[in-house]
Amino acid sequence: MNEITITGSEGLVGSTLCKYFQKKKVRINKLDLKFGHDLTDESFVKDWFKKNHSKSLINCFALNDHIDKTRKNSSLYDFSLDSFMEYMKINVVSLFSVCREFARNNKEGSIVNFSSTYGLVSPNPSLYQNSDKHIAYGVSKEAVINLTKYLAIHLAPNIRVNCVVPGGIKNNQDTKFIKKYSNLTPMKRMMEKTELNGLIDYLCGKNSTYVTGSVLVCDGGYTSW
Repeated sequence: MNEITITGSEGLVGSTLCKYFQKKKVRINKLDLKFGHDLTDESFVKDWFKKNHSKSLINCFALNDHIDKTRKNSSLYDFSLDSFMEYMKINVVSLFSVCREFARNNKEGSIVNFSSTYGLVSPNPSLYQNSDKHIAYGVSKEAVINLTKYLAIHLAPNIRVNCVVPGGIKNNQDTKFIKKYSNLTPMKRMMEKTELNGLIDYLCGKNSTYVTGSVLVCDGGYTSW
């Protein structure tokens, strides 16, 4: 595991993983919109992966409405079709593009994609009160799981592809949300941002050489009810 590419490297999970692997003296290739890297631009993606090679690809980039500071109260009947397509474009189509170009330009390696608990179950409306979670977020994250399995079959045996399903990560949410979410979780708390590090390390390393097409849930039991 000499070199890793991390997309969404400046986000909560991406930046945490960067720090973790840098401490292990692993070289990191960072891809993030903050650096002007537009992963919806197929030409950019093709050119970048042709020039930059690595043993592992960790895809942390995604569109998620909880990071939208301009988000307004909305419900099922308010979501625009344009916004729905934007989720699919970024979270599914662009993800496919990135994975494909990594595979095209690397003879072997490991890909780790991120789904969400909302790729397995629907968001609980009681957590969001007057503003529903965008329907397309969960739909797109469920698609990530199928995309991962498809790629795992077609890229084997040289490139392994797995998917992680993280639960809610504690990140300055208001106390009411944290309490409600924790009460819905058998572990009775939200995830700390560092609790994914070991799992991702495992999927990128030599201890998981027979693991591909897997969906690994790390959600404190949230989806086990």
